Amino acid sequence: MRYGIAPSSLLDLWQTCSLRSVHWINQRFLILSKILNLVVDLARTQTRDEPPPGIEIAPPGPADERTLAWIDETFGGTWSSEAFAGSTIVARRSDAPVGFATIAPQGLRFAWLSGIACERDVGIFGPFGVAPAERKTGLGELLLRRSLGAMHERGYARALIPAVSRGRLAQYYEDCTGAAIAERFDLDALLRPQRRTLVLASGNGSNFQAVADAARSGELSLDIVALFSNNLHALALARARDAGLPSHVISWNRGDETREQYDQRLLEAAAAERPDLVLLLGWMHLLPEPFVRAFPELLNLHPAFLPLDPSRDDVVMPDGTKIPAFRGPRAVRDALAGSCGWVGATLHRVTAETDRGPVIARKPLRVEREEEEAHLMERVHDVERSVVRAGLLRWLYER
Repeated sequence: MRYGIAPSSLLDLWQTCSLRSVHWINQRFLILSKILNLVVDLARTQTRDEPPPGIEIAPPGPADERTLAWIDETFGGTWSSEAFAGSTIVARRSDAPVGFATIAPQGLRFAWLSGIACERDVGIFGPFGVAPAERKTGLGELLLRRSLGAMHERGYARALIPAVSRGRLAQYYEDCTGAAIAERFDLDALLRPQRRTLVLASGNGSNFQAVADAARSGELSLDIVALFSNNLHALALARARDAGLPSHVISWNRGDETREQYDQRLLEAAAAERPDLVLLLGWMHLLPEPFVRAFPELLNLHPAFLPLDPSRDDVVMPDGTKIPAFRGPRAVRDALAGSCGWVGATLHRVTAETDRGPVIARKPLRVEREEEEAHLMERVHDVERSVVRAGLLRWLYER
């Protein structure tokens, strides 16, 4: 499921499973690789429903940072940046977010938004979700109808509900809104061809291993053409050899060459691989601006929950607390030293400013009471793997 709220079994599965998987739901197979774009006639929408007791619903506007962090904690890590790109209706109970619906996000690049979504009188609906405890209260249908009404008030004639899985979810939208099928897509076809991917890693390589395994299984449509490491002793090199993937040590010999010479050598080696994507997974060398310019599809995994606004030096967490945006090479250690109750992981585009590129996917992680760094790092690595997988799927579907 890509957008929306449906019976909780569907929504829960979407948080933990890939788009291309086949799942057993209520004794039936639901093939998630087949998706639909639905269209709603907004002249027929009604918004007279009242919220459930104890729920307050704000009118559409920019989502606050706490809500955006809650979205990532609850719904898997890629929806907050989409909500950030539109206007969002937020439902709260006791000031805590429990549901949201985004309307008219701008600048999204998904492949399924290249048709009807470009027509002048069409606005995009979604993403959209409700906390598990609120899914049987009618809140979802209320948010859905209010969102469509708000789109009608803004002058849209039709709403596009994109990337909906077939079956019960499509039926849900038809029953609630009169939505009709406008376009059909095969996600497997959208993923072809495989994207040539160069990975740069300096350390253990557990995230590289996860990406390599996902590429081999077909979960990620990537062709890993090589692994580069600037550390002769990096375990990532052994992982690449075991996987039968080319690996190269490109280390900086400070006694024989300047930094500029090393950076040029690294750039030339990377360019020779002709990558569609350069993926930094624990790469511990600051890349110069010429390298960044040479590879516009350059993504970095960072072990912190970074703000969606790259100019900010702090970030609000799902419980409303504000912590520093831990940029730089020691994010987890810095968070523990600052007695922060949260850490996280972010996959973001690389720009000339360190750890300030646009966010692709991110997820927060609570620090346990008196947790040691080694234990926390193990849990951060688990979050990193899920963030990398979600972010790479998003990147692939944006091609």
